[in-house]
Amino acid sequence: MPLPRAPRERGPRILDTILRNLLAYGVLVAVLLTLTGWNPQHGTRPVPAVYDADLSEIVGTWRCVDGTEVVFRTDGSASVTLLDGQERDYAAGWRLSGPGRWRLTEDRDAGRNLGQHLRLVLPAATATATRAGTVTGAPGRYSWTFELRRDAHHSLELYFFLGNGTGPGPRGAYVLEKDA
Repeated sequence: MPLPRAPRERGPRILDTILRNLLAYGVLVAVLLTLTGWNPQHGTRPVPAVYDADLSEIVGTWRCVDGTEVVFRTDGSASVTLLDGQERDYAAGWRLSGPGRWRLTEDRDAGRNLGQHLRLVLPAATATATRAGTVTGAPGRYSWTFELRRDAHHSLELYFFLGNGTGPGPRGAYVLEKDA
């Protein structure tokens, strides 16, 4: 007559099977997404990098919606009026004004695209505002990194990306255009 077996615990074995299945399905999904050409930036067209921007193209008054105005001067100083935060900070709804400093840079890691970028630093905001429907405290100081691109007429545009504040999703661009 056979001897009785000791009962086995099934908990760890079931957990191992579940984890192995999850790993296998995850690898399968990754392979399928790669084979079908899935791109997390689908719908955004690449922007040609600007390498030939001249300081004379930057100096002057730049405007955007709702009274935004940034004046870049030849000595590297700037005057900022109602400029929104970039990326996720845009969703917070605050707008800053005050004197700042700027510089044109070719740092590779300065922005999201290759090429030149414009760094604008506001060391101490002298005024703040909020967009309608937002009630978020604004920071006392802030810095922006503007991407550069050329429009159809080869004129320079300064822009930064806007985040929706909730993670990945549709993003827009906050574009400053220079006064003529």
